[in-house]
Amino acid sequence: MLPAPPPLRRGLLATAGALTALGLGAEVADFASGRQVPGALVAFLSLSHEGNLPTWYASGLLLTCALALAGIARAAGLGGDPARRHWWALMGAFAYLSMDESVGLHEHLGGLFSWGGVLFFTWVVPAAVIVLLVGLAFLPFLARLPSRRRKQFILAGVLYVGGALGVELPLGWWTEQHGNDNLVYALIDHVEEALELVGASLFLAALVEELGARGVLTTSGEAAHGAGPDGLG
Repeated sequence: MLPAPPPLRRGLLATAGALTALGLGAEVADFASGRQVPGALVAFLSLSHEGNLPTWYASGLLLTCALALAGIARAAGLGGDPARRHWWALMGAFAYLSMDESVGLHEHLGGLFSWGGVLFFTWVVPAAVIVLLVGLAFLPFLARLPSRRRKQFILAGVLYVGGALGVELPLGWWTEQHGNDNLVYALIDHVEEALELVGASLFLAALVEELGARGVLTTSGEAAHGAGPDGLG
């Protein structure tokens, strides 16, 4: 009924921007100073490292998406919506993505391959196949969504997948040629992680809006002025 409050979307994007800026600042300062920045600080803030503040936030963001999807799926089931299975499937996918963000399961997908160049990180091949198959399977689901929601989901998906898979290609080429202990690697990796954060943030904002439209959540009257019925607001 009511779109997600613009402050929610702005807050999520601002948080993603702040984490990206902090991590990038730490990396640039470290290389510019000749590695004088404490390593623990860089490891804690950099988007190129694992098990740190950005990883915790990204995993939590994806888990929140999964919880929102569970709420939508339950409401869809109670309302007899035939798309409820798609909502539940999305919930499972985002629960997996949240876990994968923390433990890096995807890095083991390409263990049987030994390629190079843009396919240096070979896990992108099976991952791309999975994304393609899932995308094709969800085309009817997307087609049935309201125009506004469809645009929101497509934009969020393009940004997230473009970061997770698309940017991984030049990152793999650079890593093979120059290694991962340099500023260019950090810059490319930050673009990848930033796109993922932005995509997940936009998706969560759209899911909150969907929860409101289904009566699961209520929003203030002021939120209704955030966007028209078909715009992205």
